[in-house]
This record gives sequence, structure tokens and C-alpha cells, in this order.
Amino acid sequence: MNESLSRLLQRRSVPSRWLGEPGPSEPEIENLLKVASRVPDHGKLVPWRFILIQGEARHRLGAVLAAAFQADNPEAEEDKIATERERFAQAPLAIAVVSRVVPHVKIPDWEQLLSAGAVCMNLLNAATALGYGASWLTGWAAFDRRVLDALGLKPDERIAGFIHIGTAKETPTDRDRPNLNDIVTRF
Repeated sequence: MNESLSRLLQRRSVPSRWLGEPGPSEPEIENLLKVASRVPDHGKLVPWRFILIQGEARHRLGAVLAAAFQADNPEAEEDKIATERERFAQAPLAIAVVSRVVPHVKIPDWEQLLSAGAVCMNLLNAATALGYGASWLTGWAAFDRRVLDALGLKPDERIAGFIHIGTAKETPTDRDRPNLNDIVTRF
């Protein structure tokens, strides 16, 4: 079997708490982003962009999350607040995939949103191809205006996903996958 196909067949999400150093190098990050950008994009609208979250930025974003969580949950125990503070500090790299719909007479919103989802999946596949573990997460932070403002999102932009990438400290067992006989029909 072809090595690329073999890796894709083994791809699985690795929880961000299981991702550690080393993370991708700068040339690897550039390749991740190049692969991510090679998705269907009807009309060449580029209805997505990237925000790299690494190094100290992970802790700055964690402080934003902790403050927002504590404001919404004033009775929260310190361990819950600490969980939010550390949410982006585990993996050495998180890439926020930012989606926006570009008004277009021929290209429906749905296709543009699917393009952003394809970007997320290409990032996961590229990380796998480079030998890294990765996971695609959203969670409350992807929908909280305080977090979005801190990341510099415009009002018409959304987070399609936070892609956490690093070296897997543990490899999760594979989950059950759908039986193709249950999901495939022929026309």
C-alpha cells in the first residue's frame, strides 16, 4: 500500500492534553499551511485565514479564556478556571482556522463554509503526514465574542476550528469506524 494512503488510514485525533514538544518547525508550519490552502475554493474567494497560536501567545489566550470563564461562572472553583487557562498551553501549536462568507452571486455560503472545513481536515492530514498528532476542536471559546475579539476576528468571521498540533505523548486507541455497508449506496 502507498505510504500516504497508509498514514491517512491510520489518522486519528490525539487529545490536546496528549500533545507536547517538539512541535512543528517553521518550515513545517509553512508546509502545513500550504497543504491546508490546497482545498476546493470555488471562485478563488479564499473564505478562510489562519491565526497561529504558539509560544507565549498560548498563555495570553489562556488568560483571556480564564477571565471570560470566570466572569460567566463567578462561583467556579480554581481547578476549572485553571483548565481554561491551560486549554491552549498543552500543544506547542494551535492554528485557528477563521471562516468568513464572501458575498458572491454564484458561490453559495454553504460551499464557502465547507471550504473552511476542508482547510481544517487538510491541516489534520498534513500534521499526520509529518508524523505529528493533532486534533480539531472548537468548544465554547470558538463562539465567545470576548475570545474572538482578543484573536482579532471581525464581526463577520467565525472559528471553523482550532487545530492543535504537537508530538503525541500517547497514541489513542482507534475508535470504531462506520461499516461501509451501512453508509454506502449506489445510484
